[in-house]
Amino acid sequence: MEAYLKQVICIAAIALFAATPARSQALVDPNKVAPEYREAAEKRRAEQLRQRECALKADLDKVLPRDRTDYLNHCLAALAAKQ
Repeated sequence: MEAYLKQVICIAAIALFAATPARSQALVDPNKVAPEYREAAEKRRAEQLRQRECALKADLDKVLPRDRTDYLNHCLAALAAKQ
């Protein structure tokens, strides 16, 4: 029984260290896309920056996960209204 427990703990530790961390989507670099898609890439990058800004505000305000989507939607709407 003891050997089995050690084996399970060892396997769990290996699985934990082998798992890759979840990463957010990388920012679009308009300079790395074809010229005909550069305008769309610039718009996408601006949107990604707005989303990151709102996500940072949510983290700083310690918004609960259940309320995060509503908070982000309101934040993005407020940023859009300012423009």
